[in-house]
Amino acid sequence: MSYIETKRNILKEKIAPVYLFIGEERFLVDDLIHSIVAKTLTEDELDFNLSTYELKETPVDVAVEDAQTLPFLGSKRVVIAKDANFLTAQKDDSKIDHNFKLLETYLQNPVQETVFILTAPYEKLDERKKLVKLLRKETEVVDTKEFDEKMLNEWLNEQAMSHSIELTSGGKEKLIQLLGGNLLMLVNEIEKLSLYVGEHGTIDETVVDQLVAKTVEQDVFMLIDHIVHKRIEKALEIYFDLMRQKEDPIKLVALLARQVRIIYQVKELLKRGYSQQQIAGQIKVHPYAVKLAGQQGKAFQEATLFRLLERLAETDFHIKSGQVDKHLAIELLLMEFHR
Repeated sequence: MSYIETKRNILKEKIAPVYLFIGEERFLVDDLIHSIVAKTLTEDELDFNLSTYELKETPVDVAVEDAQTLPFLGSKRVVIAKDANFLTAQKDDSKIDHNFKLLETYLQNPVQETVFILTAPYEKLDERKKLVKLLRKETEVVDTKEFDEKMLNEWLNEQAMSHSIELTSGGKEKLIQLLGGNLLMLVNEIEKLSLYVGEHGTIDETVVDQLVAKTVEQDVFMLIDHIVHKRIEKALEIYFDLMRQKEDPIKLVALLARQVRIIYQVKELLKRGYSQQQIAGQIKVHPYAVKLAGQQGKAFQEATLFRLLERLAETDFHIKSGQVDKHLAIELLLMEFHR
């Protein structure tokens, strides 16, 4: 089951007795756990009926025994067992002696007054293991993998609804462009922007542009985007603004090279028939960044991108060896990019 489906069920108080959260997107796992606790326990019950165990330090049977205990001064208990490394093919160096038999027995007959949550913050599990197969069969398994573009848009729509504001398509695109798939940063920025526009207000591209702080990496992306679309004046504006902020020209050359390299890799992998999701996994960037790099790549031939990488390497060498003024070198480089 996906994060979004699970979150909707939790909000409707359709809560399963046992969950297994798989995936490296910790924000999603923490959000689901927070939602389950909020829907299951009152403020007064937290001290008595909420337990958290680190499975790299504590045997899983201790958590299971806690889950078998009836709630105290309440109707529900929540037991969280984090980092179930024993579900993967990785070598476990913790030397903790887990009683898997007790866990297997519990999974087949869980206590209905308890919500038992196992987390496995890994890309994949060892599907050959008996315990993994049992968990797949008996529990609510939630894959908290990184959102693709469709799921990210859906999630942003739900965030907008929860804040009673409208988030335009342009506003969404700009937020994703600036923050990528960093969900924690997206949540914080949407909360800030919602306070700015007020209830039933509209967050569009202009509002995002005015209020969301940009990183050097994002400025470099926009700089290349302006060059792609033949807006050299805008590209130079960003460059001069970065210089006013005392950014190191050598760092700027490195970031330009990184972005050109991503465009080159995306262009080549798309040509070979890879999907956006597959490319994201191959080059370790967010799927939306792959989409944007693919769009930028349409403006360049592979040979041109390769030549630009060569020129960036040459510029880096000339600056570091003192053969050319670093500011002049980058301005000439940007003009060459434009041509």
